[in-house]
Amino acid sequence: MSNPRARRIELIAVGASAGGVAAIRKLLTYLHPEFHIPILVVQHMPPTARLDVGLIYGGGTGARVVEVEDKMKLEPGIVYMACPGYHILVERDRTVALSVDDPVMYSRPSIDVFFMSVARSLKSRAIGILLTGANGDGAEGLQLIHESGGVTIVQDPEEAESPFMPRAALNRFEPSFVLELGSIADLLNSFVHSQTELSL
Repeated sequence: MSNPRARRIELIAVGASAGGVAAIRKLLTYLHPEFHIPILVVQHMPPTARLDVGLIYGGGTGARVVEVEDKMKLEPGIVYMACPGYHILVERDRTVALSVDDPVMYSRPSIDVFFMSVARSLKSRAIGILLTGANGDGAEGLQLIHESGGVTIVQDPEEAESPFMPRAALNRFEPSFVLELGSIADLLNSFVHSQTELSL
């Protein structure tokens, strides 16, 4: 990209739907053991689901994975998973608020609602990543992160188990990067020794 500039990254925001469990586990497996930026993931799931997120997403990856709670402060080095039945909103002080507002695109949590809150609260200090999925949730929110100065990454549709969600984003705007999971991890790992600064 032209006009290189450095930015401080405070949150990695990830959205996924169909095929997301395998994609998220693969991404976490690739991350450096010392990766320190908080990661918050919204994965579509049934509202009645009760999952051991640490086992499902973190087992064998080396990542510490927890289910997010209302008013929880996002801390370095932890992967947070959205809880079923609640929208996830990120506040300016990097705490999380849960909402039971109406579903968006039949989804609660909604990736769009999540990404839009990230765009409003963190602007250029966030990275938004949209992975595999079978509907268009997340495309509008990811575009807002992009327009707010954040870095946006879309999983290569050719690699995605369900390419509809990545393609929905690509049909709306040109993100910062379109990458396979391994290359997404390589980009994120570049932060490990850079004090969370990204040069573009």
